[in-house]
Amino acid sequence: MLQKKNKLIGLMMLSMLFFSCDKKQFFSEYKELDGTWKKSDTLRFAFEQNDTVNPYHLFLNVRNNNDYPFNNMYLIVTLKEPGKKPTIKVDTLEYQMANPDGTLMGEGFSDIKESKLWYLENFIFKRPGKYNVEVVQAVRETGKVDGVAELNGITELGLRIEKIK
Repeated sequence: MLQKKNKLIGLMMLSMLFFSCDKKQFFSEYKELDGTWKKSDTLRFAFEQNDTVNPYHLFLNVRNNNDYPFNNMYLIVTLKEPGKKPTIKVDTLEYQMANPDGTLMGEGFSDIKESKLWYLENFIFKRPGKYNVEVVQAVRETGKVDGVAELNGITELGLRIEKIK
């Protein structure tokens, strides 16, 4: 009886630690892919932001597996601010995804690796309201003009926003 109670208390403490240790996180959401990210797929994230004073770091979290065939990744990211005349910020970003020997970068013990990639650093939201972020892959094979129609090896893409202060 005492062992069951101790196990229950230990499990509750572990749960509290797990849920309370990420105080920096303001927003985190993942979009699941079936292992292939089509050129025509736009991944969309929406969030409400009312803090127009404090800076935030924005990250793209990519989960990929050994089917990912390239050493880098190009993404086009669009940030749409709220309002009748929204400001639209469009960035083309390049990220290194593999080491020179071809092994995938990122964290993880299995063949799934997660890479936390910088999107915006010390970003201050200018207007309160609903923001939208859209991400498309823009990977091209060397020497080709058209983008890769189906980017293999991508299992999930996430947007994470962390409050700095």
